[in-house]
Amino acid sequence: MANIPDSMKSELAAWNDGRGISLGDWTANSGNFSLAVGYAEIFWPRFVEFEKYILVDGFNLEGLRSFERNAEATRQSIEWVMNHFHIADIQHSACIDVAGDKLAILGERLREIYIAKLGWQFPDRTFVVEFVQPESPDEFEDYQISFFQT
Repeated sequence: MANIPDSMKSELAAWNDGRGISLGDWTANSGNFSLAVGYAEIFWPRFVEFEKYILVDGFNLEGLRSFERNAEATRQSIEWVMNHFHIADIQHSACIDVAGDKLAILGERLREIYIAKLGWQFPDRTFVVEFVQPESPDEFEDYQISFFQT
């Protein structure tokens, strides 16, 4: 059974003259293939090996070199900051249906995906995948996911 956030339950229940709709059926009726292609990049990201790092494909080399110049930086801290992703950035900043319960579900699911994908793509490496949630559920930009090698 799908984990439906409380902030979506009334919306789904209103479908079909109040009989409701499943999350899967709602997606089939509300989504589009262009968004599906975009979400595929988020929900099955491409990871690359670069020098001693494992990074999300498309990383900024100048940013990487900048972090390397910090004397206190470690490979793990550099990977964490280079690979971090704000869950709220899945949608545009004016998206009106953002809610902490939705971001929490998405972050947990992305954590599972990252663990599976990194383990599959780099079976000889060990990773820590972190999903960070803010103390207040309304601090939407503070829901983040990242990873680093151990």
